[in-house]
Amino acid sequence: MKTKLIMISKLSQGNLLPSKNQLNKKLVPESLRIYTSMLLIVIISLIAGCNNALDDDIDLSAESKMTLQVKKSKAVSAPGPAQLLATLPQGASGSTVGPGGALYVTEGAAGRISRVDPKTGDVTTFTSGLPLQLPAIGIGGVWDVAFLGGTAYAIVMLVGPDVGGSDVVGIYRIDGPNSYTIIADIGAFSIANPPTSPFFVPTGVQYSIQTYRGAFLVADGHHNRVLHVTRDGEITEIQAFGNIVPTGLAVSGNTIYMAELGPVPHLPEDGKVVSFSPNSPTITTVASGARMIVDVEFNRGRTLFALSQGIWDGVEEGSPALPNTGSLVKVNDDGTFTQITDGLDRPTSLEFINNTAYIVSLTGEIWTIEDVGGPPFN
Repeated sequence: MKTKLIMISKLSQGNLLPSKNQLNKKLVPESLRIYTSMLLIVIISLIAGCNNALDDDIDLSAESKMTLQVKKSKAVSAPGPAQLLATLPQGASGSTVGPGGALYVTEGAAGRISRVDPKTGDVTTFTSGLPLQLPAIGIGGVWDVAFLGGTAYAIVMLVGPDVGGSDVVGIYRIDGPNSYTIIADIGAFSIANPPTSPFFVPTGVQYSIQTYRGAFLVADGHHNRVLHVTRDGEITEIQAFGNIVPTGLAVSGNTIYMAELGPVPHLPEDGKVVSFSPNSPTITTVASGARMIVDVEFNRGRTLFALSQGIWDGVEEGSPALPNTGSLVKVNDDGTFTQITDGLDRPTSLEFINNTAYIVSLTGEIWTIEDVGGPPFN
């Protein structure tokens, strides 16, 4: 519209349009003034009736054309297909985005946390020597990781004496490539402070760790509660649930968002994303209707996504979904989910870097899905 006004202004400056100036009336013949008046009416009619007519005729610079094309592509882009980025041969579970914008992934069977380049998929060892997953159990060991103040903290679970192990269940601070410090013994806390819901593993099954106001939140999927843990090792229970199996966590301001796997047989209606605040009894269902939700994360634009592991394999309590039945879903304002990608093989963790989703699977595969979120991006 600015360009159109400039064109009209230039016509006026060149005395081609009628003017109230008396000198102009004398200099310009009456017939020409009538003609240009009619021309002005035609121009204004074109502007009012076809807003884009003049814009289409403007010779945009290459840079302007490129900017318009980029904006248009962002507005209409659809999520791309899932693409394999990397494979960790001994399996994987949790993940986070850490220093350098890289992806950090836990490998319980290897007692290791790996750094994965989000562009190339190159894998390097970040730290090793952590308690190993017990083969008889098949899950556990170093399970999830989070960074606070540039330092990594890992959850290690299902390695205690109650399940045949000899290590501490809790939060391990990573001090170097082969060293760590145990800052919180969650296993001992859980034994001393058992949940009110039924359980058979005294030390619990801590599925995820999330930073929160200079400390940590830990979701225990077996004891059905969320714990608050300080860097000094002080542990408190901030929310307890019935048998809903809490899994992944995300935070926005003071609000905590949590994924619910749901009890056996893990029906779609039991797969939920809920929200709550510390010290508040109110728990709000944000969305429901996806099977075995194992993680929840915000993408840019504050759009909330969830990771569904899929259809339960029916073997026993605690066993995963059937292969290739998982999906990435978007949380809608009306409390439903929209499927973004399906056919995922037993996914366990979700992260976002820019507008790309990074999905870690139980088998150790790391998949990417580009252009997941739409505008607005702030």
